[in-house]
Amino acid sequence: MTQRVLTLARAGDENAFRELTEPYRRELQLHCYRIVGSTQDAEDLVQEALLAAWRGLDQFSEQASIRTWLYRIATNRSLDALRANKRRPQRLEPLNDPPAPSRMTEPIWLEPYPDSLIEGIADQAPGPVARYERKEATALAFVSGLQHLPPQQRAVLVLRDVLGFHAGEVAEILDTSDAAVSSLLRRARATIADRVPAAGRDRAPLPNPGPEREVVGQFANAIEDGDIDTVVALLTDDAWLTMPPYPHQYQGGEAIGNFLRVGGARHQSLRLVPTRANGQPAFGCYLPCPQTDIARAYGLIVLTLAGSNIAEITFFADSGVFPQFGLPRTVPNQPG
Repeated sequence: MTQRVLTLARAGDENAFRELTEPYRRELQLHCYRIVGSTQDAEDLVQEALLAAWRGLDQFSEQASIRTWLYRIATNRSLDALRANKRRPQRLEPLNDPPAPSRMTEPIWLEPYPDSLIEGIADQAPGPVARYERKEATALAFVSGLQHLPPQQRAVLVLRDVLGFHAGEVAEILDTSDAAVSSLLRRARATIADRVPAAGRDRAPLPNPGPEREVVGQFANAIEDGDIDTVVALLTDDAWLTMPPYPHQYQGGEAIGNFLRVGGARHQSLRLVPTRANGQPAFGCYLPCPQTDIARAYGLIVLTLAGSNIAEITFFADSGVFPQFGLPRTVPNQPG
């Protein structure tokens, strides 16, 4: 940041303001997403934060960097959104006679995040105290674990362990004390360690695109063919199927296969279109419309891989995220 650009921005030059803030827009949006769990809400919150920064640029003291100042605004906007809780549905539509789940958890609000938005982030290295690499801190398992934390703990964990801000910086961002930050961080780490154990943290997209393409391709073909036995054969022994925000979760080939067969009895021959979400392979799912040659947007599947197998299938029964992924609302209903 140059003093000249800052002076121009404070004088009302919008181009100068964009020069100051645009390098941080994508990383701020990802930050908001980690806290609120919603792609669309994160986009809205960044817009609100940048508008607040534009209107309050005279309050920027220059004692901290412009990046830290923007994180302060975006973090507090995100926390306000969680407290207001106005953007989240108050009730879930019941599932249609699902089989008995392996376990029930509390519902969480979570959406997938397009890889196209992650790839657009400048290579901003985290601070020296960060505990998570960017890929790990973007994976669904980690973001899902965050949604189980109270808002303040969520923000502290992300600011400290993902972005690497020092305790004093976090205290300033949240307008609290160093001692409060340490207490919040200790409790947040304990919860995340329980929700995302170390063994699960090693599960990530395969570094070799060849094996990843093979297992992902086999999965897609099996789903489109209604071949549940092949899907089950691709799973790890302890694989999970989850469906945020629904609390129903299924573990193991037998339970997952049973669930897919029950669902498959109602939804024959889904069409899948490949994409990527949260650094993981994903598919837009399309349901064929009877007596037509099209299939309509139905939901989105994200796969978590472990070696040459699938460790988790996460299904989002919400086609509202398709525009963020560049996925069409309909596709041709081509058999096979």
